[in-house]
Amino acid sequence: MSRIAYVNGRYLVHADARVHIEDRGYQFADGVYEAIGVFDGRLVDGGPHFDRLERSLAELRIAPPMARRALEFVVDEVIRRNHIGDGFIYFQVSRGVAPRNHPFPAHARPALVVTARRHAFPDDPETLTGGRVVTQRDIRWERCDIKSLALLPNVLAKEAAVSARAQESWMVDDDGFVTEGASTNAWIVDGEGTLVTRPTSNAILAGITRATLLRLAREAGIAVAERPFTVAEAQRSREAFISSTTQIVKPITQIDDAVVGNGEPGSISRRLLGLYLAYARAEARACA
Repeated sequence: MSRIAYVNGRYLVHADARVHIEDRGYQFADGVYEAIGVFDGRLVDGGPHFDRLERSLAELRIAPPMARRALEFVVDEVIRRNHIGDGFIYFQVSRGVAPRNHPFPAHARPALVVTARRHAFPDDPETLTGGRVVTQRDIRWERCDIKSLALLPNVLAKEAAVSARAQESWMVDDDGFVTEGASTNAWIVDGEGTLVTRPTSNAILAGITRATLLRLAREAGIAVAERPFTVAEAQRSREAFISSTTQIVKPITQIDDAVVGNGEPGSISRRLLGLYLAYARAEARACA
């Protein structure tokens, strides 16, 4: 856990960090967030994460809490003060403090909280282990492209996975297609060896790790298709995995009660993790 947090202009010991009870993030989930991986003390894919933050804020008509360069300085300072080598940085922006009322307040100042945490990323593709996902109906709102604080359906989906002794839930739309996981993007490798993931739209979050994996796959000559896939297709696939900032690539070897492929992490999952780790360490060295 973060030792030092940044809260609205102050660096505070984590135990003393507080926000106002009428902050609209607390009252209405009226805000957005980002989490960025840190390798060797440096952000990985920081630019795209900051771009997505700005887009989410614009979609909710929340002003940025400060200029990007200033925010980058704060983020780097929180990493430094918490002595983070490998880990991730978390920050959220709410619309700010105002008397509880549904319409946007006229004069609230956006509130910013930044924390950091050490994290052990998977570091050897050969030691990857498989996990299980369970499927359930996607009950979220129609703007999943906004990285909103309003995550109660995701929390319920994740708890359903935990209750089923699974690593993740895959949410399924009304047409029977997998959208994404509760906190991850969803992938399969089809019978022809093509890497498949759902295209970005308002139905899913445009994952930054997802985008990097797609680029690395294409550069490595792996066939890629951005298209929807059903649960049944996923269960018949050669491989399946999930991706996120913190897990990078996590193989999925069981979907509900169906075993995927031979029940072991597949070669493309392992290869993509290796490609990402090499990319992340190289980017960290370039920023040093």
